[in-house]
Amino acid sequence: MITTAIRVARVGSVVELAAAALMILGFPCLMLAALIPSAPAFAVAAAVTYLADHYLHRKNSYLISRLSKVRAGLSIRFLIRQLLLVLLLAREGLSEELVFYAAIACFITFYGLQAPHGALVTLIRSRRQMPVATRNVDLASRISIPDAPPRFLLNRSAEKMLHLDVAALTGLLVCVFIDSAVAGLVGMAVTLVLGGLYVLVLVPYLTPKRVPPKPDDVLDAVSAWLREYGPQTALYFSGSKESVYQVNMWLETMEQIDSRPLIILRERAVLERMAPTTVPVICVPGGVHLMNMDLSMVRVALYAANVGKNIHLLRVPTMKHVFIGHGDSDKLASVNPFSKAYDEVWTAGRAGRDRYAIADVGIRDEDIVEVGRPQLAPIETGSAAPGDRIPTILYAPTWEGWDDNPGNTSILLAGENIVKKLVAAEPPVRVLYKPHPFTGTRSPKADAAHRRIVALIERAAARRAADSRFQADPTAQAAAQADLARIEARLDALSLTFDAKADEAVTSRDSIVDVRKYEEAARLRAEWNDAYWRAFPAFEHRVITGAEPRLYDCFNASDAMVSDISSVVSDFIASGKPYAVTDSAELGAEEFRRQNTAVRAAVILTNAAEGLDRLLAAVRDPAADTLAEDRRALKQYLLGPDEPTSLQQFDTAIADLALKAEARNVGQESRAAAAAEGAAEGDTALADGVTAG
Repeated sequence: MITTAIRVARVGSVVELAAAALMILGFPCLMLAALIPSAPAFAVAAAVTYLADHYLHRKNSYLISRLSKVRAGLSIRFLIRQLLLVLLLAREGLSEELVFYAAIACFITFYGLQAPHGALVTLIRSRRQMPVATRNVDLASRISIPDAPPRFLLNRSAEKMLHLDVAALTGLLVCVFIDSAVAGLVGMAVTLVLGGLYVLVLVPYLTPKRVPPKPDDVLDAVSAWLREYGPQTALYFSGSKESVYQVNMWLETMEQIDSRPLIILRERAVLERMAPTTVPVICVPGGVHLMNMDLSMVRVALYAANVGKNIHLLRVPTMKHVFIGHGDSDKLASVNPFSKAYDEVWTAGRAGRDRYAIADVGIRDEDIVEVGRPQLAPIETGSAAPGDRIPTILYAPTWEGWDDNPGNTSILLAGENIVKKLVAAEPPVRVLYKPHPFTGTRSPKADAAHRRIVALIERAAARRAADSRFQADPTAQAAAQADLARIEARLDALSLTFDAKADEAVTSRDSIVDVRKYEEAARLRAEWNDAYWRAFPAFEHRVITGAEPRLYDCFNASDAMVSDISSVVSDFIASGKPYAVTDSAELGAEEFRRQNTAVRAAVILTNAAEGLDRLLAAVRDPAADTLAEDRRALKQYLLGPDEPTSLQQFDTAIADLALKAEARNVGQESRAAAAAEGAAEGDTALADGVTAG
């Protein structure tokens, strides 16, 4: 029952659900206490509503946003409480007293202060929002960006301003308790003085010295930096904050390419959540600003996703445009007809080329270039038997997609069956569950299935921890946990990540990454990953939903994987380890293999998880791994040859395309010069004719 209520209310915990219930029920209690009248009951109900409301705001509860949609937003809730306080005063026989009229005047004046306060906060925020936000771009030497106001002034400003009424409410309740108007008048004075001061403190931050340069000046500074830096290859990305992983997967590659890299983002939410990098980054939310930006020095533009905002850069003819995607799979998204908009489409191996040919969506074979997958370098290869060690099986399903196709994900029909069989397997195995970050974002059924799978794994982990057959090493775990704490403390001290709530102007000004710290952080992350896997028993089932450890780290910690049709399967093939894919759409093994290249070397599972025993047998005994040779052949077909390296192939493709872009530009200049020369000769001939006449 409670679980259902949590899901319906879309709150995160029982405590959050209780706070929501207390806040909603608190207002009828306030009204009842005012009508009775009972000042003690009113005081208790008011305290409950204040505290519950504050807690829900701190948790960014979904319920808070829903209340605003039904005209029960923050300001309305405070106003209702104040009106009910006035009603309490009247019912207590104070309607003819000075304090009663003072209370009405106080609350009206207090609400009058909300308008200038809200306007000032909005103006300060808008003035400090940059037309172009940056990382690793030297703006400080070109424009002066003043420090931001103290964060406490702008963070949750409306909530802070409204809570200043606590002084008035407390004073008026004391007035009722002790029958003294002084307490009420003092409390109201405190509320109004603090409210007025809050407004006055904000005013100086709109003076010229406290405001960042005008948008045109910022754009000029960024353009000057672009001309000086001269970027040659740009990675362009637009998407939701949840899709930030799609650009993060390319950061290391962009750092390693031979040409001067630049990353162009379109959404601030993506910039705020993007992983640290040494590559210069510019975030240009406005399409007009981007289209007016001088990017003539860029020769190759790389696109990680097919989105509408790509058109703002695709329109630039001086560069060549390439779709590189954010994964390589047999999903329909990998053969999107929109890819015709690009000059070239780069795939990992021959499979991508064949996929476009079979789909017949208008992509010419000569426009496809095989470049391997540079991002797969961290994946370790190996398929040896685990010996005495308990094998680890990774279950990494993809998300439900944008439609209700049953073949999108195994979570809905097969997920629980897969996990039940894995946790009950004999000899035992360890289960790692790492779902796609989008899981449950569109489909409530997928979200519910995900929650049930998590519960299954947590219960199985608890049973295993109590099983005498499984012995942990508390000393080793304690040492690893101490290492984790030490490494995390050092990573926090390095401060390479940027606060999503930090002032955008100041972050752009001070955002140049210290390369020494960046390299140290990379080393510490490797140490963190090692300590993470040592910090719990090697037999313990785990649910991994955060950004760390990364998917490839989970690959390296696993002996086999179960997944769906997605780029996860193509990437895992680089490890050479056994894997299984679920035929969620129930096409049948033969048809499933025919339609999906990546499953040609996979153990195919039904929705009932039939076939899982074959995968486990291959993990435990290499002699039972009948698909090993098929995996080796499929790896080359999907991901290309091991030599030259993927990064070398990628660099070569960039250089070749840059030459084509340069040839095109030189040709255009030659034609323009010839046309201008012809026009000049024509003007001369016309002038000579007029003179002769």
